[in-house]
Amino acid sequence: MRTQQIEFWSGEFGRNYTDRNTTDYEAWNRHYIEKYGISRFDMNHEFLLDFPKNLRILEVGCNTGQQIIALHQQGFKNVTGIELQFYAAKWARDRVRGIAVIQGSGFEIPFKTGSFDLVFTSGVLIHIAPDNLPIIMEEMYRCTSRFIWGFEYYSDGLTEINYRGNTGFLWKGDYASMFMETFPNLTLTKKRFYPYINDDELGNVDCMYLMEKRT
Repeated sequence: MRTQQIEFWSGEFGRNYTDRNTTDYEAWNRHYIEKYGISRFDMNHEFLLDFPKNLRILEVGCNTGQQIIALHQQGFKNVTGIELQFYAAKWARDRVRGIAVIQGSGFEIPFKTGSFDLVFTSGVLIHIAPDNLPIIMEEMYRCTSRFIWGFEYYSDGLTEINYRGNTGFLWKGDYASMFMETFPNLTLTKKRFYPYINDDELGNVDCMYLMEKRT
């Protein structure tokens, strides 16, 4: 499947994004503290505290592996990433030895149904065009046996944002609600809002959510 967004992120803009946003673990965590007043480590801990460390986890859109490195350092050893951009996927494999990182698309996840206990995104669904959201959500739902976890820009309704002078590449919305509207047997386990605390971005808010399949 090819889309305008895939072409955009596979090209020079995507590569520049990767270069701009890849840092060491400590600097990455500090960025969260400066932006939200809480580290990503603590966000993960709050949502995943009661999960077994052998949980089978898949990140869709892992880029260079910032989040899977964090999860690995927090004790989760069975972590896999899939990344659209060849450049970022190669970089991720070089950075996260011992963790599987596959170059591929979230629209066609190359794993069998129910291969993972938890499938998640972090700042990925915001870059999917609204017409294509059901496709990637269906693939995430298919691949997880139990949990879907996410961290995305939030607004009550789907709202497009101009992204560095480009249109058609960034949206914010209530992605947890969209998942549950699409898959009625998903139930919301936890949801928390993280408002921005720096002066230049006051009024913006991101949302972390965890949903579970009812059997």
